[in-house]
Amino acid sequence: MRQATQAIHAAAPERRPGEPLTPSLVAATSFHTNPDAVGFSAADLGAEAPLFYTRWGNPTVALLEQRLAALEGGEAGLAFASGMAAASGLMLHRLGAGGHLVISDVCYAGVAEFARETLCRFGVLVTAVDMSDLGAVAAAMRPETRLVHAETPANPILRLADIAALAEIAHRGGAELSVDSTMATPVATRPLELGADWVVHSLTKYACGHGDALGGAVIGRADAVAALRREALIHVGGAISPFAAWLILRGLETLPARMALHQHNAGEVARYLQAHPRLRRVYWPGLPSHPQHELARRQMRNFSGMVCFAADDDKALARQLAARLRVVTYAVSLGKTQSLLFHIPTDDILRSSFGLEGAQAAAYRAWTGEGTFRLSVGLEDPADILADLEQALR
Repeated sequence: MRQATQAIHAAAPERRPGEPLTPSLVAATSFHTNPDAVGFSAADLGAEAPLFYTRWGNPTVALLEQRLAALEGGEAGLAFASGMAAASGLMLHRLGAGGHLVISDVCYAGVAEFARETLCRFGVLVTAVDMSDLGAVAAAMRPETRLVHAETPANPILRLADIAALAEIAHRGGAELSVDSTMATPVATRPLELGADWVVHSLTKYACGHGDALGGAVIGRADAVAALRREALIHVGGAISPFAAWLILRGLETLPARMALHQHNAGEVARYLQAHPRLRRVYWPGLPSHPQHELARRQMRNFSGMVCFAADDDKALARQLAARLRVVTYAVSLGKTQSLLFHIPTDDILRSSFGLEGAQAAAYRAWTGEGTFRLSVGLEDPADILADLEQALR
């Protein structure tokens, strides 16, 4: 079954006359059971255990998990209440006091702060490196390294990481590789096929696609996901609501079609911005000018809808764009039907991530200047998006 078909039909229940075509929303928090069916401890949760309590499992959520696993080519998936719950749950599960995490020095700020503050408080050693520098990643590995965590494309600067090469480095060092593939989606990249052990998604973004549900997911081997469910979901408690899972299932049905349009529109916007005299640099993996364009061509089947750019007068331009844009909305987040733009000062990223300084800070500034405009190109007619940018950039 091809991916566009999987997005609609994977893990669907058996067809029977009178059954609804739309996945059912099961809002129940508890299910009928009997004294011999399941114990009250997460340790009693087996593969054949019946539904018991929605934090443990739910039919609507289970369909979402199975469909995500199919789209990623994984054995099993686990849904969470948010992308942060998914990432933090995985890290808490795989890391403990004295363990070592190698993480991208550019990643979602919430994940960076969690690694730098919370994990370190629990005795986990954390090393932040440029994941595009394979030598630096190899040098950061230690005997205690348990997990290497990459984000590709990296938020917000669209720097890429070579997943296959990182998997080889991690496994050679006795560690696992997790990849946050939120911006790529399984339409663009399937990290498990490239050697990753775990794939992490913020389902709030492209998977949902409509900006009306929070969710996250981790996909991997069935036995590993079962252990993750017991600890990171049942014990930590970041369970997704069935309604949010139902909304995200609806979004997944159109994900391949939406990603094709996101890529097309982003290409139109990126080429327009690249020629604009007011802008200093533009990054989109599909542009030949992207420093890692060849890697993008090898690793991505879709270049996604994210474009970032920099300008010399970035703070003044941010105020101007926020005031003038009419089709594009000045707002955070990404992956929605609407085009969204937001300015992220470089100092904010350096401060909120890993307090980068010296050579790492210089490398970041070389890529972004003093600030980055992150543009999530939506599904509007590209002519209208370009006209709006043209009038707003004057």
